[in-house]
Amino acid sequence: MSLPLHLQEIQEHIKSIALAQGLDPFETIYEMVDYQKMNEVAAYEGFPTRYPHWRFGMEYERLKKSYTWGLHKIYELVINNDPCYAFLLEGNSLVEQKMVMAHVYGHSDFFKNNLWFANTNRRMMDEMANHGSRIRSYRARYGVQPVEEFLDICLSLDNLIDPHSSFIHRKGGGPQNMPTDADIPKMPSKAYMDSYVNPAEFMDAQKKRMEEDTVRSRKIPENPQKDVLLFMLEHAPMEPWQRNILSIIREEAFYFAPQAQTKILNEGWASYWHSKLMTEHILTDAEVIDFANCHAGTVAMNPGGINPYKLGIELFRDIEERWNTGRYGKEYEDCDNMVQKLNWDRQLGKGREKIFEVRRIYNDITFLDAFLTPEFCWEHKLFTFEYNKKNSQFEVFSRDFNDIKQKLIFQLTNFGQPFIYVEDANHANRNELVLWHRHEGVDLKKDYAVEVLANLQKLWTRPVHIRTMVDDKPVLWSHNGEEFSEDAWTPQE
Repeated sequence: MSLPLHLQEIQEHIKSIALAQGLDPFETIYEMVDYQKMNEVAAYEGFPTRYPHWRFGMEYERLKKSYTWGLHKIYELVINNDPCYAFLLEGNSLVEQKMVMAHVYGHSDFFKNNLWFANTNRRMMDEMANHGSRIRSYRARYGVQPVEEFLDICLSLDNLIDPHSSFIHRKGGGPQNMPTDADIPKMPSKAYMDSYVNPAEFMDAQKKRMEEDTVRSRKIPENPQKDVLLFMLEHAPMEPWQRNILSIIREEAFYFAPQAQTKILNEGWASYWHSKLMTEHILTDAEVIDFANCHAGTVAMNPGGINPYKLGIELFRDIEERWNTGRYGKEYEDCDNMVQKLNWDRQLGKGREKIFEVRRIYNDITFLDAFLTPEFCWEHKLFTFEYNKKNSQFEVFSRDFNDIKQKLIFQLTNFGQPFIYVEDANHANRNELVLWHRHEGVDLKKDYAVEVLANLQKLWTRPVHIRTMVDDKPVLWSHNGEEFSEDAWTPQE
């Protein structure tokens, strides 16, 4: 349902203010929906035209029960698309609708201008509908159960991609190190007899045989490959419809990846602008208290967790203040007078310019790495905590800045998931697949690994292995399609 007239007027007013403040959003289309429709759209991750699958139904039931019992409320949903689509909840108060619209324009600006979204499909609303249509046609042609079961396999593997691969441009040119004419052995002969002793047909046949031997002897892949789904698409034995479904899942995984890479930055940027626009340009005197209550709920920090809205907005405010006052660079860092540092103000006025630069080029990891400071952690009372087995409680473990920063960045690296690479597609010369877990100090969850190996084996149709570390010891986990096994592994194998 389109917006009522009074909200359309408010939308135009907020849009004009956002543009005047320097935001550059996509054209944004708002739709008003009730809580049932909002839960449905949220269950489909913002795309109600997606393919049918039981996991969307389960997510809808979870959201429905959570909303019914007052455990959550979705104020809005906004989609990275051109034009940008946003869904507003029908039951929101007028103040909430204003805040949500301002928040949406922050998101829309971020989607359009942040580097990490540059390679995403800006017509994904249409593409999702195409994906849904194709999968429905496969269900009609090959049966619901086979397609559903194959989707289950693909969705269990959708995190096995390389989210940075879209920014890597590799030179083509075909296979490297192939034999040249000079490498081809010839029958000994005098120069004037060479064309008779070594005719062109013989030389071509020799060269072709050597090329085939070179291809067979080359390790596949030549180097560990992080995009496991791409490798399976190129090498696993699948029916055309199965390959197409796997490509759909991979394409959608790449679309959603930048949102996971920029959660803190994206929500912080949108929250910064809804706060600024509302308090400085939009609110009436009678609406201030209602807005403060709503905004406080948005940025509230729960004990033992990090709210990306809160962390993001406070870091943007801190960056703006630091670049306005000159609290950065060698001169400021070298100052050891705490009183002088607390009163430091070079009146540079570069804060607004800097936050727009941050919005343009950073993701969450580089954002925290570059701008999280000891002073910020101290001011906002950040610390790390761990579980104490002696008293069965979580306790403050460290207030050291380096520990806090390392823990935050570690949780965000690779979406907090293990680094998995394809290492060898012809293990022991039996076409068995070997994966490599690049161990970063955290062991794989064995129950998860068993299921993932089983699903990879269904795609590969030959035994699948993964080498990893368990209690600092190298092991090889395997699945042959019937059972899981675990063996010791040594690097010489």
